[in-house]
Amino acid sequence: MKATVVDLRYNMKDVIRSLDRNEPVTVMYHGKPKGTIVPVSSSSSSVRDHAFFGMSADKTEESVDQVMNRLRASPDHAV
Repeated sequence: MKATVVDLRYNMKDVIRSLDRNEPVTVMYHGKPKGTIVPVSSSSSSVRDHAFFGMSADKTEESVDQVMNRLRASPDHAV
């Protein structure tokens, strides 16, 4: 689907319906494409997958600075 900036403002329901059908929406401005809105894939990662989520549940004696330094040093959790 192609949508103008005005469509985004006044016809957002149509844009959302296109995304619900897994169709990308190309945003047009003065007749030229400016960007694309793509539907979220079901395989996208969740905040809960991040190592920092729930850190207080571990009840560790590490300070926040220590935890952050450990997470930043780990290649598995690079953002």
